[in-house]
Amino acid sequence: MDKKEKTNKAHIVAVSMGYGHQRTAYPLRNLAPEGKIIFANDYEGMPKTDRIIWQNSQNFYEFISKFQQFPFIGNFAFHLFDRLQKILKFYPKRDLSTPNITLKNIFRFIHKGWGRHFIESLVNPATAEPLPFITTYFVPAFMAESFNYQGEIYCVICDADISRTWAPLNPQTSRIKYFAPNERVTERLKLYGIKSENIFLTGYPLPEENIGSEKMETLKSDLEHRIINLDPKKIYRDRHSALIKEYLGNIPHAKTHPLTLMFSIGGAGAQKDIAVKALKSLAPKIKNAEMKFIISVGVKSATRDYFLSEINKLGLEMNLGKNVEILYEEGISNYFKKFNETLRLTDILWTKPSELSFYSALGIPIIIAPPLGSQENFNRGWLRAKGAGIPQDDPAYADEWLFDFLNEGRLAEAAMEGFIDEEKLGASKIERIISRS
Repeated sequence: MDKKEKTNKAHIVAVSMGYGHQRTAYPLRNLAPEGKIIFANDYEGMPKTDRIIWQNSQNFYEFISKFQQFPFIGNFAFHLFDRLQKILKFYPKRDLSTPNITLKNIFRFIHKGWGRHFIESLVNPATAEPLPFITTYFVPAFMAESFNYQGEIYCVICDADISRTWAPLNPQTSRIKYFAPNERVTERLKLYGIKSENIFLTGYPLPEENIGSEKMETLKSDLEHRIINLDPKKIYRDRHSALIKEYLGNIPHAKTHPLTLMFSIGGAGAQKDIAVKALKSLAPKIKNAEMKFIISVGVKSATRDYFLSEINKLGLEMNLGKNVEILYEEGISNYFKKFNETLRLTDILWTKPSELSFYSALGIPIIIAPPLGSQENFNRGWLRAKGAGIPQDDPAYADEWLFDFLNEGRLAEAAMEGFIDEEKLGASKIERIISRS
């Protein structure tokens, strides 16, 4: 069996809860038969009892995420919820393999049969050898192991640090293998009791269409043109010309697109108020064609309509489709495809520190919105340590501090730091490992 035939066969499994786990699976879709990503929480024939468990979990998370916007009581409620998924301090290094209450509750449902039907639905009696099982969420991996899925089981991690819930009840005897996005996650899994031979440091899987081949010609070309917009006074280019030439070659002189900022709204629709304040502050520059503002709203028409209304209130309706744009698609795959295309001509990504933190490896500086949850706190710290992200200032004055960052060369520096220091070929590394299974 040649490599192409073998690597084109794996179950790629995600959950449709927010965008993070789906976005992580999207670059791996070519490994699946017919490019089909399977959703463990939404598939044909799912038992009603299983669907209720998944829906209750999703509804509660989205409610808490939105509820946090309300002062005092919202923050208090989210704090209580976040304690259930808290990531403990890494130092001092110690045995962290004892299961937490969240993990015990997950397995309580699994032991009652949650997920059995899903795992059994993946078994094809006509196939002598079961396909590798690759999931971007830990629960399906636990289901696969608990219900004796016979193929290899892999779990792709999509945060810069993780809570104990990512490892199973009995990690020392587990056969689940993990694809880690960075060194910290690798070491964290070991503290949770996962055997070293079951951990692969691959990096986060980024979309091939934003990278090109392993020579990264697409990525480098996009970054060359992005640097021009991010360094209008040539502060960074003059100071680090040798570094730029080493990694990118000669920077073009002419712009190919206006300064473009994308604000990405999370799947739960939280932080819309931040985007509106930023849009209001930057409205004069948008009207004067000094920049382009893209609001990425995903697949929720209600969020799209909300921003259409806000754009009209700000008198920007004449700029819609030109210097202000709403990125919306009806299907999640169509949305990711459009998002990745748009990202190639995006200079700055403003987002909460979700899985999109890893997209800084594409040479896109991150303006870090306030984190939602323990794992995003760690993602923020990782971005700052890498020098690839800068915390937002008051969004009501974005027209001031954002352009200060540009004129000082700080955003150009963040773009290069992310590109140089972070892994970009995670999807290719995962494919090579799967080809050997």
